[in-house]
Amino acid sequence: MPHPSVLGFAAASGTGKTSLLTKLIPILKAYNLQIGVIKHSHHDFEIDQPGKDSFRLREAGATPVMLVSQHRRAVITELSADSDISLTEQLTLFPNTGLDLILVEGFRQERYPKIELCRPSLGKPLLYPEDPSIIAIASDQPLLTPSGLPCLDLNDAKAIANFIIEIFLKHQRD
Repeated sequence: MPHPSVLGFAAASGTGKTSLLTKLIPILKAYNLQIGVIKHSHHDFEIDQPGKDSFRLREAGATPVMLVSQHRRAVITELSADSDISLTEQLTLFPNTGLDLILVEGFRQERYPKIELCRPSLGKPLLYPEDPSIIAIASDQPLLTPSGLPCLDLNDAKAIANFIIEIFLKHQRD
C-alpha cells in the first residue's frame, strides 16, 4: 500500500492555517480522499481532564496511555520538554492506513512540500525565499511571485483544494 502524500501549511501564528484546513478538509473528502492531520503546537496542552481515569493513570507515571471507545482512540505519550519534535518521527508514529493525504500544520522549519499562507496586512516576512520546499503561496492579496510558484487566493478554499488535487497529488503520483 503506498504511503499517503504529505502537504504542509506554513505561516506566522494568526494567519489562518487552522481556519483554512477546516474549509479544505470537507472539500477534499468530497473527492473521496481520506485525510489525516498533524498539527504542531508550541503550547503545552492537556487532551484528557483531571480526575478522569486516563489522566490519573498518566499522572501516576504511565506513558503512553491509550484511551479507546467504539467511537475513537487517543494515545497520550509524555515527551521530554527539551526533546526536539521532528515531523519525520511524527509521520512514523501516525496511523496512515487508508489515507491519501496527510495535511500538516506547522513544522515550517522542516523541508517537505508546503503551501505558505500570507496576509500582507500582518507585516510578516515571506517564508518562500528561504524555503525551497514551498510549492505555492496562498495570500489574501495578489503577490508578485517567481515563475513556477503559484499564488492562490487564501479566501478561495475550492481553488486551493483544486491545486492540491490537480497539481500536487497528480505530481506526487507521477
